[in-house]
Amino acid sequence: MVHSLPPLQSLRVFESAARHLSFKRAAEELHVTPAAVSQQIKALETHLDMALFVRHSRALELTEAGRRMWPKINAGLVQLAAGVAAARTHPDVGKLRVTVPPAFGARWLVHRLHGFTSANPDLDLTLNTKATTIDGSATDTDETDLMALRDGEVDVEVRFGHGSYPGLRADLVTKVTYVPVCHPDLLTGAHPLTTPEELRFHTLIHDDTVLDRSERVSWADWFKAAAVSGIDASRGPHFSNSNLALEAAMDGLGVALAVDPLVGRDIAMGRLVMPFDVAMQSRYAYYLVSREDIAERPAVVRFREWLLASMQDDAPPRG
Repeated sequence: MVHSLPPLQSLRVFESAARHLSFKRAAEELHVTPAAVSQQIKALETHLDMALFVRHSRALELTEAGRRMWPKINAGLVQLAAGVAAARTHPDVGKLRVTVPPAFGARWLVHRLHGFTSANPDLDLTLNTKATTIDGSATDTDETDLMALRDGEVDVEVRFGHGSYPGLRADLVTKVTYVPVCHPDLLTGAHPLTTPEELRFHTLIHDDTVLDRSERVSWADWFKAAAVSGIDASRGPHFSNSNLALEAAMDGLGVALAVDPLVGRDIAMGRLVMPFDVAMQSRYAYYLVSREDIAERPAVVRFREWLLASMQDDAPPRG
């Protein structure tokens, strides 16, 4: 029983004395006096109600009970030392492994990372992008999506999804709306985008990053919100990656529906404009997800606090 265990210090003293068969050498190893070693051994023997050593005038000998006990105590202390060493060398100490959706990493996170790394020079950050951080992207179930996180291959993930991850901690980073974006040249020309009805003359770019159609914001949804009818919402090219859809829009191919946090920088730099101020609330949002057992580790806490504060401060210009 755990509650019947003697004090750890007395076990450490016993292990050393039994290994050396000498109170004097145990005292030197533990940086205490021989009298202190003798006192600890007597207290241990009283606790156990058995003798552990036979004390001769010039030698020390283990009793039968002491001989049975020493290998187990030795092994236990070795395991304790290994556990402490493992904690000190855990990836959390000086390291943080983060996985994010590809478009979120490329279009939002990477341009702001200097703020985090400069404030945390002691952390060695490893950043990966994977499509499996988007809910429903696995070939079978969401459990496959979360396998790397549950198995400890990464410390935290930014996920784009519904936010329900049993057994894991999920912090809302930001809710998401979809907005139309295009190259600035489309605001002028033969059919300038002055009203949503003008979209009938322009190519519609479809972002199919969210594989589940029931969770995806479509052009049909947007036209309904904008009270526009008579336009075929299914026409135009489809892209399986948000980055590709946005690059196509920046090249002037047409108009794309974009996740608003991802296009703020492109709008600010004049690569994209938002022709109409009609936004569609997404059924997905961005969440920072971690295992409960590491959620309060210093590196994870620092990244969480920085990410949430950065997203809160972020107000992409519209134009």
